[in-house]
Amino acid sequence: MTQVEGRFITIEGVEGVGKSTSVAMIESILSRHGISCLSTREPGGTALSEKIRALLLDRDDTSMDPMVELLLMFAARVQHVEESIKPALARGTWVVCDRYTDSTYAYQGGGRQIDMQVIERLEQITLDNFRPDLTLVLDMPVAAGRKRADQRSARDRFESEDLAFFERVRDVFLERASLGDRYRLIDAGGDVESVRAQIKPVIENEIRASRLQK
Repeated sequence: MTQVEGRFITIEGVEGVGKSTSVAMIESILSRHGISCLSTREPGGTALSEKIRALLLDRDDTSMDPMVELLLMFAARVQHVEESIKPALARGTWVVCDRYTDSTYAYQGGGRQIDMQVIERLEQITLDNFRPDLTLVLDMPVAAGRKRADQRSARDRFESEDLAFFERVRDVFLERASLGDRYRLIDAGGDVESVRAQIKPVIENEIRASRLQK
């Protein structure tokens, strides 16, 4: 395969927006351009981080304090970044991740209403502000996304939250999508082809930009 400079791409959004499908789309686009790709997810992505994921998603654990949840998220993330993401990027592999720190701001900041400055400080301490090159925020109305998610599988601990929780989550995602150049807002309310038509030019532009920098 022809290697270009590694890129770190993240996919964000509320439940049911089609993140997994979008990750597969990006994999396909990169493959057609001869670019090696690592697809991963958060929380998770390494053996240890997957164990933490199981704790975080366990719907029977209703006693977890929001701050414990936040710290577990960052613990899983640091292991993921150091063991998997950074080594892949160093090899020239592109990394496509289903969720990253933007989800922490949305779910623990917006949903759980933890002070955003606390999350920002933890991001600085644990990750030294290691951030994606590109973040796609998939957006659709909360109720519609929830209906999709319910058709897919049983609800986990996060998916069991009420609509007000997810409206706060969505608000933060939309706010973050307006913060800077690395964000692209994708309308996920249409069919798969509609979403693909929005994602494809974004990824191909990222490929062109990476090759110009070589």
